[in-house]
Amino acid sequence: MAAIEDDQAAGSAVPAVALSSGKPMPRIGLGTASFPLGNAGDRPVVREAVLRALDAGYRHFDTSAVYGTERAIGDAVAEAVSAGTLASRDDVYITSKLWIADAHPGHVLPALRKTLQNLQMEYVDLYLIHFPVSMRLPEAEGGAGAGPVLAKENLVEMDMKGVWEEMEECHRRGLAKAIGVSNFSCKKLDYLLSFANIPPAVNQVEVNPCCRQNKLRVFCREKGIQLCAYSPLGGKGAPWANNSVMNSPLLRQIALTKGKTVAQVCIRWVYEQGDCVIAKSFNEKRMRENLDIFEWQLTEDECRRISALPESRGTYDFFVHESGPYKTAQEFWDGEIVAGQANNDALSLDPTN
Repeated sequence: MAAIEDDQAAGSAVPAVALSSGKPMPRIGLGTASFPLGNAGDRPVVREAVLRALDAGYRHFDTSAVYGTERAIGDAVAEAVSAGTLASRDDVYITSKLWIADAHPGHVLPALRKTLQNLQMEYVDLYLIHFPVSMRLPEAEGGAGAGPVLAKENLVEMDMKGVWEEMEECHRRGLAKAIGVSNFSCKKLDYLLSFANIPPAVNQVEVNPCCRQNKLRVFCREKGIQLCAYSPLGGKGAPWANNSVMNSPLLRQIALTKGKTVAQVCIRWVYEQGDCVIAKSFNEKRMRENLDIFEWQLTEDECRRISALPESRGTYDFFVHESGPYKTAQEFWDGEIVAGQANNDALSLDPTN
């Protein structure tokens, strides 16, 4: 089991880990994505969920330009500051992400400024490149245009060097206290590090007992990059959903033995790997359960048995297309993770679709 040595997040019982830049990141964060992407649902529902999470002790909130939840998070934080629940905006840690439609030189700063406008904040604590791919620019800028639906034929290779230079400019201007990436393999990180003046502080990827990311974790530790896990329970409801996590007989047995939920066992396991964890639930009971992972630990035998679970991953190839930069899921992940088979022709960004 990994030794856990963290500071406490301000105003919260959640431990925090120091990054290569910016302030320490709380080890547990609340996810706010809904699917299809862009379908944030009822804005007051998201705002109320964030307020309940603040009361429960969460101080880290994860969003993205494409989630449609930035404004609701900003509303909730402003309300909490006004009510005295938070002393100031500085008491929370806000992560947002650059969507692929804006992953082009000349578009990064405007995209972050729009995110800050939505959040009603002067800075984000962490700004990530959401995926290592771009979407063709609109017709007015020489591209085909994508409209409300992300069609695979509009996927293009990202100018990683040009985009990262603008991410660094976001950091230099203080608009993003730390910068990083999401869904990057070891190979893509190695390429990024070959020219980065400011290395990524974080790589946010799927991590759970059935998608353990051992190779990537070792690489990130060697390079001083903090791994942050999303879908710690297998991503129920997401396009890449993997039911083998919550349905695992072993994880259910461990949960029963410890008097915990399967979700708590999964989150605790990720936590013991040294990763940060983004868990999504707007149910107050489950929110609080997801934070109840600090006063107990998994045994060495339980960890050994979890490490022997078959590696698996749900469908995760909606950025794969014969005309795009990645023809197969293996190309997208550089052969580092076996992904599922294609089943989506387009990823909706429009909540009406």
